Amino acid sequence: MRGIKGAALGLAAVLLGLSGCAGAPAAGAQRSVALIAKSTQTEFWLSVFAGAEAAATEYNLSLTLSGPETEEDYEAQNQMIAQAVEAGVDAIVFSAIDQEKNAAAIDEAARQGVRIVSIDSGVASDQVGTYIGTDNYAAGRMAAQAALEGVEGPMNVGVVNYDEGTANGQERQQGALDALAESGRAQVTAVVTTLVEAGQAQADTAALLRAHPEINVLLAFNEPTSVGAAGAVAQLGRQEEVFLVGFDSNVATIDGLQEGSVDALIVQNPYAMGYLGVESAYMLLAGRGGELEEKVDTSTQIVDRRNLFSVDSQKALFAFDFRKN
Repeated sequence: MRGIKGAALGLAAVLLGLSGCAGAPAAGAQRSVALIAKSTQTEFWLSVFAGAEAAATEYNLSLTLSGPETEEDYEAQNQMIAQAVEAGVDAIVFSAIDQEKNAAAIDEAARQGVRIVSIDSGVASDQVGTYIGTDNYAAGRMAAQAALEGVEGPMNVGVVNYDEGTANGQERQQGALDALAESGRAQVTAVVTTLVEAGQAQADTAALLRAHPEINVLLAFNEPTSVGAAGAVAQLGRQEEVFLVGFDSNVATIDGLQEGSVDALIVQNPYAMGYLGVESAYMLLAGRGGELEEKVDTSTQIVDRRNLFSVDSQKALFAFDFRKN
């Protein structure tokens, strides 16, 4: 994959060949876009990158892909933004680890003439040309609804979430809590905030379940926390007792659906986020920003054992070119 050079992807190195002032390349020069993600390690982000690569090829853009080693390192993201600006990129497609602490770096990039597209997780900047991603509040409500439909009687809910500064996780949690409260039969027993890393998420979820054996529903709000939660349920042998709703898909969570440690997945469309993010950057650079919507919902659906092998579910679970299906 172009631009990927190890776990942190050394953005400065891959951008050294780019020249010119931000937003003002030489006549006929290829326009340059930097996609700065929250991570480069999960299947979610690999699917985003695949979509971005496809759009860059279609629109003849020079594309670099980067992200920090962990999804907590907003400072590394800020450095990557500054390096991209210094290298003269024309546009940045960005997913914020911390909506507030990443904002100043994005504002400065825009002040230097770089066009900004936000994907997946928003940033608190009014310089963003468009947001491409999931309606996260609605997706959180969808997670709660999957549990409400799958569990009869009273529900004691444990929530496994990640960085409190990340917009999408907080929006998903709020959506879920609101839907659970409206149901009248669900009590949120405990909320744990863990690292965006499956091993730590598993340890923290196992501790949560040991401390609160009454929990019969778990909600986890992204890929690593879902993998970790599923591992904890299996580790403690509580597949029959705990109904787990996770987010996104990879080998571990899909296996969990079949084996019983996962009961439902809220599946996003990361390929579309990458493709539409880079396409939107092209439109901004081409002077067609007025054609863009302020927010674009890339769609989300529930996948469980009942519909796991349907065509629509298989398309959602595995990366594909959504324009051709």
